[in-house]
Amino acid sequence: MRDYNSEAQSRPEKRYDYNFDEIVRDYMMKRFAPHFQSGPALELGCHEGRSTQLLSQHFPDLTVVEASSDALAVAKRNAPETVTFINSTFEEAKFDKTFRSIFLINTLEHLEETGPVLRNIRDWLAPDGQFYVLVPNADAPSRQIAVQMGLIESNNAVTPGEWAHGHRRTYSFDTLEADVRAAGMKIEQRGGLMFKALANFQFDRALAAGIIDENYLEGIYNLGMIYPAMCASIFLICSRAQ
Repeated sequence: MRDYNSEAQSRPEKRYDYNFDEIVRDYMMKRFAPHFQSGPALELGCHEGRSTQLLSQHFPDLTVVEASSDALAVAKRNAPETVTFINSTFEEAKFDKTFRSIFLINTLEHLEETGPVLRNIRDWLAPDGQFYVLVPNADAPSRQIAVQMGLIESNNAVTPGEWAHGHRRTYSFDTLEADVRAAGMKIEQRGGLMFKALANFQFDRALAAGIIDENYLEGIYNLGMIYPAMCASIFLICSRAQ
């Protein structure tokens, strides 16, 4: 039995969230927002609600499902009252409506079995809806450097720290696209966020020391559009396959 509250906690050996994660979230919204449609939205997995706060600015009808009751309590305190929160696993969640926008942000890699959940998402998605999925990228240069240093066994390995935080797999474009297509969805757009040569903790230290600045962040964001497979995160925007 998984302890979702324990998985959501930061640990001495590996934090759950870094300042760099916040930056990536902001750029994610910059990339996603032009594609948003009006109508009900669903966020699957919110941790402590940082993405929820951003999404609620665009979607007045937002439902959020989170398995960790502790994380959900924090998210609920920081979100507007218009957001509906449900403490449930995705496998057990039930809805009496479909959604025009569904978000699975840094969550797919946490699932024991991705197929059943992705098929549920397809069923929950309105015929004209869009599914946004974003995951950490196994092929990020920072991760490949760690492999060459002997710190990680392979690009797609799950480290002990990642496992403790609930990660069960690490995605690259080929495996992510295969899982989404197998669930009956069509990929409309793909991309990467933030060209990444440093680990998250290294980004945080460099930002704190003033070694990198906003211009640098804009630079790696733009470079990520040229080299999506070299980014911190990769994403797909999908529709239901006909």
